[in-house]
Amino acid sequence: MIRIFVLLCLLHLNVNAQTVPLTAQAWLVADSNGKVLEGSNMTEVRSIASITKLMTAMVVLDSGQSLTETIPKKLYNKQLTRETLIDLAIVKSDNNAAKMLCDYYPGGFKSCVEAMNQKAVSLQMNNSTFTDPTGRYHTNVSTAEDLIKLVFAASKYPLIVHASNMDAVRWPLTKKKTAEFRNTNSLVGNGYKFLVSKTGFINKAGGCIVMMLDTANGIRTVVLLGSKNTKTRIPEAKMLSMLY
Repeated sequence: MIRIFVLLCLLHLNVNAQTVPLTAQAWLVADSNGKVLEGSNMTEVRSIASITKLMTAMVVLDSGQSLTETIPKKLYNKQLTRETLIDLAIVKSDNNAAKMLCDYYPGGFKSCVEAMNQKAVSLQMNNSTFTDPTGRYHTNVSTAEDLIKLVFAASKYPLIVHASNMDAVRWPLTKKKTAEFRNTNSLVGNGYKFLVSKTGFINKAGGCIVMMLDTANGIRTVVLLGSKNTKTRIPEAKMLSMLY
């Protein structure tokens, strides 16, 4: 109750923050050093949906596989490079792209998922488990506190930082037509400088988002899990990033 009262007071005092109802079941805001400034239910283990894809991208990048290698299997009727698949996984949150990255990981799908869990252990994400690379299954779980560690680790990968700031993945189809796959975070491309951005949603998880961005108050990491739906998660995360 105290946290709710403080949050309401901050919302009232901060004229720059757009007041929206906070429906997230678990959330936190951390500073540039990872220190938690405020949060709720931060140690509650919850499904994380497509936030999973950050871990998928990291282990693929850790493998040292060529980013310019064209993957034999087609996606959108086109053979794509490993780098483009990473972009699609992060920007569009494309499940097929994430699965293909694991399918063509050294040792295949199983080895990829094992690497994801080993990476979680190395990052001391002690309450996190990964069972697939996409986040489609509710068995991919973590906590808001663990996800700070995931976001900070992801921010060290230039390709993830680059993808987090892409408003869309595009490639030419003809001289007049372009394939375009928009970022699932509508804040990207609208004046915000992100280090990391990843959304997620399945029914079991609710609306989810993690983002590290540069704000007027400095670098802030926002983790938000269990928001009501895909329309509520981003306004709620934006509000929290401005409050602390």
